[in-house]
Amino acid sequence: MTSKPNKILETFPNPFADRDYHIHMEIPEFTCLCPKTGQPDFATLIFDYIPDRKCVELKSLKLYIWSFRNEGVFHEAVTNTILDELTSTLKPRYARLIAKFYVRGGIFTNVTVEYRKKNWKPKPTISLLDFRSQSNIRE
Repeated sequence: MTSKPNKILETFPNPFADRDYHIHMEIPEFTCLCPKTGQPDFATLIFDYIPDRKCVELKSLKLYIWSFRNEGVFHEAVTNTILDELTSTLKPRYARLIAKFYVRGGIFTNVTVEYRKKNWKPKPTISLLDFRSQSNIRE
C-alpha cells in the first residue's frame, strides 16, 4: 500500500527516559511552495532534540514533512509551525529546528527556532578533545 502525506506524528516511549541524550536528524528533501509565486521552495531541515518521555517515529515524521509539499507558506512560518507541532506532540526537554532553504533570487535563508522545557537545565558539556597536559606540549 502506498503511503500518503499526513499531519499525524506518531511516537513511542523513550527507552531511556531517565537519561539526557541527543537525537539528531537531517531531512534533506523538505519542500513547500512560495506563497507569493507558487514556485517550490527546497530546504534541508536539521532537527535536534533531547527527548523526555516520547520519541518521534521516523515514518510518521517523513509523512508529516511530506505534507507541506503543496502548502504555500513563508520560510519563517513553516519552520516555527513544524517545531511547535513537534514539541506539542513530543514534549521534549529541548528541541531545535534549523531550516536551510536553498537559494531563491540569489538569497539563501536559514531559520533557527528552539524550545526548552520549563525548568529543564542541560548537564554540563564534556569535551573529549585533546586533554594533553600543557607541560607536555613542545613548540
